[in-house]
Amino acid sequence: MTTILVTGGTGKLGRPLVARLREDGQDVRVLSRRDPHHPVDLRKGQGLDAALAGVGTVVHCASSPMGGDAEAAGNLLAAAGRAGVEHLVYISIVGVDQIPYPYYRVKHQVERMVEESGIGWTVLRATQFHDLVRSVLRALGRPPVMVLPKGLQDQPVAVEEVAARLAELALGGPAGRVADLGGPEVRDLESLADAWEAASGRKRKRVGVPLAGRAYRAFREGKHLAPDGDKGSVTFEEFLAERGV
Repeated sequence: MTTILVTGGTGKLGRPLVARLREDGQDVRVLSRRDPHHPVDLRKGQGLDAALAGVGTVVHCASSPMGGDAEAAGNLLAAAGRAGVEHLVYISIVGVDQIPYPYYRVKHQVERMVEESGIGWTVLRATQFHDLVRSVLRALGRPPVMVLPKGLQDQPVAVEEVAARLAELALGGPAGRVADLGGPEVRDLESLADAWEAASGRKRKRVGVPLAGRAYRAFREGKHLAPDGDKGSVTFEEFLAERGV
């Protein structure tokens, strides 16, 4: 049995992924800044060689919209190469190559770094998680009037279903770029707001406001959607019923 190292293993996606792998009997090593056994700061790269000793597969989930992903990936890939890692699985986002949004540009840069690393690789792109959509609607629903960006759709997916797919990929061989993974439904933002209001009991007057810029145009064109990709089964309403608003 090979040891599987999960970066960001204490994060929103890392936790269910680690649990899934351990339930399957896998030897899992969690890498995070707060882990008592392997406290590694990926941006600095300190401790990576020790953390990767004996590891055959890495699942790279650690990421931050605040920056530093490219530096972290560079440190991780260099150390993984020195350690003889055979397979690196990277979770990315649908549309990173088509939406000119800074965080997406960096995610796409990391994809290219992984592909050019010389290590066997697999890249999975997923749509937005349910809880991200919930967080956005919570924020927009605080004022008496809910201002929604006009003309947007989304395809939210359950984080547990993304974790399950990553676990499956980690247990297989390098597969390159695999099919995108999205939620079961492509929904307009108005209908997602309807679901959130119904679950929360917070009815708001709404105003649809068009935004400017190339990134907004790309989102309006659905570049972040995966209608032809693999699909999860958990709807936004089911997520809200289980997790709350």
